[in-house]
Amino acid sequence: MMEGTNGTLQAPTYGNLVTILSIDGGGIRGIIPGIILSFLESELQKLDGEDARIADYFDVIAGTSTGGLVTAMLACPNEKNRPVFAAKDIKDFYLNECPKIFPQHSWKLFPHVSRVIRALSGPKYNGKYLHNLVKEKLGNTKLNQTLTNVVIPTFDIKRLQPTVFSSFQVKKDSSLNALLSDVCISTSAAPTYLPAHYFETNEDETGKVREFNLIDGGVAANNPTLVAIGEVTKEIIKGSRDFFPIKPMDYGRFLVISLGTGASKAEKKCRADEAAKWGVLGWLTANGATPLVDVFTHASADMVDLHISEVFQALRSESNYLRIQDETLSKIVSSVDVATKKNLNDLVKVGEGLLKKPVSRVNLEGGIFAPCNKETNEEALIRFAKLLSEERRLRHINSPYEESN
Repeated sequence: MMEGTNGTLQAPTYGNLVTILSIDGGGIRGIIPGIILSFLESELQKLDGEDARIADYFDVIAGTSTGGLVTAMLACPNEKNRPVFAAKDIKDFYLNECPKIFPQHSWKLFPHVSRVIRALSGPKYNGKYLHNLVKEKLGNTKLNQTLTNVVIPTFDIKRLQPTVFSSFQVKKDSSLNALLSDVCISTSAAPTYLPAHYFETNEDETGKVREFNLIDGGVAANNPTLVAIGEVTKEIIKGSRDFFPIKPMDYGRFLVISLGTGASKAEKKCRADEAAKWGVLGWLTANGATPLVDVFTHASADMVDLHISEVFQALRSESNYLRIQDETLSKIVSSVDVATKKNLNDLVKVGEGLLKKPVSRVNLEGGIFAPCNKETNEEALIRFAKLLSEERRLRHINSPYEESN
């Protein structure tokens, strides 16, 4: 976590910025931010050596659903107290494992009827391979053992409220100190695709058991950037020494990279007169997709980007906020579970192509995601890498822990 002598990032109080990385949900489309992160980490390594890792530079890494899995991969320590995965490993992880997590069935006869039957009989996938894989990779690591602060949203269907697994909150609520594997399984449990996840934890002080009945955090915060900023803001309000003397609304000192997983808004969508005829099955199966799930995931993600863009532009600190997203995906490529070799390779190409595209931002008038300057995402990431490297170096210079060593 923050501060100490184990090589982790020193607290923001010793520097100028609060650094936040956020990763959206999106199933197999997690490959896209994986490509972006691999490029960013390679730029950091050019500046600070081949051992540099993403977790060494961000005060908070937040992720929802597949983004929560990437967050855990980047922040979970191995036996040498370094990240289990380098960013460059994420792509191959998705290419190798997604076909087993989301096995493709060939329904040659009556495919629409088959989809309806599956929608009525239970989740599309049983999740067993994913559960075993996550437990194998993350082992017995708990939330309080991550290499930097993490924020991973889920939703409790028994309490009907979000449950945010936060490195900050676990310090005051030990019942949230769950296994990272349970957190990842929970935030990935997308309705209709994967089963809800139940687990229990014990409060350290009382031994009292707490139950969790969780599904995908995307129903509440598919883009978890605002949740991450909120967690930091709460720490500042309560006077945490890690964030002194930063003020609660001092967003000019926030450096935020928010990574989307792509969308297909450029394609023609359903019309109101079509949707008006849908019942439960229509909202779950129309057009070979799950319109209801698409609506709430895209809506929550877009509202977060719109809000943060407004705030950063109002404070004239737009250059400290980078949202990388591609809203021009085709229908198949934008799916969360079509894990064919061709589609996964197409997603790799999307991620690589996205680096060359211009930096885009939500237009505050029309809400459209559009290019805002001539800087490419690749160029912006190179600029951010320099800022992150300089910030880390400044903190080490100012930290009393460095002086004592």
